Amino acid sequence: MNLNSPTFSYFTHDGLKLAYFDEGDPNGAPALLIHGFASTAVANWVNPGWLKSLGEAGYRVIAIDNRGHGLSDKAYDAEAYRPWVMAEDAVALLDHLGIPEAHIMGYSMGARISAFLAIAHPDRVRSLVFGGLGIGMVDGVGDWDPIADALLAPSVDDVTHMRGRMFRAFADQNKSDRIALAACIRGSRDLVAKEDVAKIEAPTLIGVGTKDDIAGSPQELAALMPHAEALDIPNRDHMLAVGDKVFKQAVLDFYERLTNR
Repeated sequence: MNLNSPTFSYFTHDGLKLAYFDEGDPNGAPALLIHGFASTAVANWVNPGWLKSLGEAGYRVIAIDNRGHGLSDKAYDAEAYRPWVMAEDAVALLDHLGIPEAHIMGYSMGARISAFLAIAHPDRVRSLVFGGLGIGMVDGVGDWDPIADALLAPSVDDVTHMRGRMFRAFADQNKSDRIALAACIRGSRDLVAKEDVAKIEAPTLIGVGTKDDIAGSPQELAALMPHAEALDIPNRDHMLAVGDKVFKQAVLDFYERLTNR
């Protein structure tokens, strides 16, 4: 098996054909990975080495291409991208694979989706890892309308907004459907209420880069949750923290502690 080139399969949910891979140890504890905005399962989890690291550690590694992203079908209505709607895609994938409970790990938008999943379906969640999103999950992460504008601009050269330019370049790099992504960024920004975060009982690890100017404090989010711990990922910004070796090792240690409980 070549862990660098996963084979994608498909299932249908909510009228959309959605892509996923199912790799690693088929008998291992399942970990479902949910990527961030404008990314893909490959860009978020394969290229930075997560599939290799988790697979070699004995986990069954499952990752979805969120609707509007990667090989999955695209929707063009912002309402189709509410985070609780995308959370149901992830649960439908667990149902499709016959998996009652999994470790759920999301990065950035994927962390937001994972939170809504845990709130709606606590019985499906063995643990949570929120990467690239701290208290911003609750308090907001600033004005994202310029990102939608950047995605719809004729060229990246027409974009002057720094964060918009960063995500436009990332979308172009992944050969994304920019119209679908513009709908996604307008629809996926719902905040998680403090009282709902406080109800999440699953053991949770929250990892944010110390140079991340988007996510907000992991410590502040962890303080709202009954069983959460924060991780500072040293000297990494929002784009680079995802593949950091400190982050990977912390997740492996976190999973191992849960196994030994």
